[in-house]
Amino acid sequence: MPLKTLVLLQMLLPLCMIGLSAHKASGQSVSPVKYAGNPDVAKNKHLVFVASDHEYRGEETLPAMARILAKHHGFDCTVLFGVDANGEVKAGESNIPGLEALESADGLIMFTRFQALPDEQMKYIDAYLKRGGPVMGLRTSTHGFRYGKQESAYSKYDFQAKTKGYEKGFGHQVLGQTWVGHYGRNHKQSTRITVIPEQSEHPILKGVKKIHVQCGGYNAVPQDDWNILTMAQPLMSMNIDGEPDSSKPPMASEWTREYTADDGSKARVFTSLYGASEDILNDGYRQMLVNATYWMVGLEGKIDPSVSIAFVGKYQPNTFRGGGYARGVKPEVYNGFESPIPANNITSDAANKK
Repeated sequence: MPLKTLVLLQMLLPLCMIGLSAHKASGQSVSPVKYAGNPDVAKNKHLVFVASDHEYRGEETLPAMARILAKHHGFDCTVLFGVDANGEVKAGESNIPGLEALESADGLIMFTRFQALPDEQMKYIDAYLKRGGPVMGLRTSTHGFRYGKQESAYSKYDFQAKTKGYEKGFGHQVLGQTWVGHYGRNHKQSTRITVIPEQSEHPILKGVKKIHVQCGGYNAVPQDDWNILTMAQPLMSMNIDGEPDSSKPPMASEWTREYTADDGSKARVFTSLYGASEDILNDGYRQMLVNATYWMVGLEGKIDPSVSIAFVGKYQPNTFRGGGYARGVKPEVYNGFESPIPANNITSDAANKK
């Protein structure tokens, strides 16, 4: 090999390695998890689930809900996860490959926190919102994006954004509230959620009973455009029959509202301040999320509480905590309806290395 060619190759090799690393980190080789809707009850609606929060195990909640909605209710579901450079699920990672699925989505279900997605990914969420796609946001999605000083064409979505006309970002502008604060202690105080009597006939609350969730309370600051459905009462224990915390009167927990698309049309939104992996073990809460999905995409007339909301495949969630996600899991392990969710209960790097 000529000396000049060898020198040139030596110069180019590091650049090639950088390019390969960038490609790997982008996660473009990661395939979305897809659940085809049961053809016997097909709804001909495509739902996209986006999971990447640091603490509440959205990466377990969302595939479990997607399976229920596909198998029992006939929705076509695509589930996307935050992944690391190895293509493994990493809770809270600001790298969610596959967001182009939103181009054909009829509904978006989000469980994110402090995302600073690269523009090449964020552009699909931006386009979806501009066209007025329906949105469901769970728990930390109120502060689903945080760009800070990072340069981005989409920094207006930051939960602390001061962009004129889009103050407080995605949380406030779409879901109705940005991050406000805790209203109960996680793992010390669970939460009882009750239906506002005047809302008992709302389609989202059809067949919904005895909601009790493991998450501690979140603060809510109701806005004029909220249609509040439920109230949350922090309890003094983790038990469903726990005593109410007398220092914390009931606080709004779920509501609907609309946001305005670029063409001036209105888009439906359902917001829940709960939704952790252990919250959906409660039948009442799970029924509410199923109903809210129907409502979100305009199918409230088809809500039938007699249709199963049972888990599809084994569901044994990890206890939610910061960084407590299942290690070594690639999204494709959740394809099909039989694999357990989560794939394992190895929730520390040290345990994963043994």
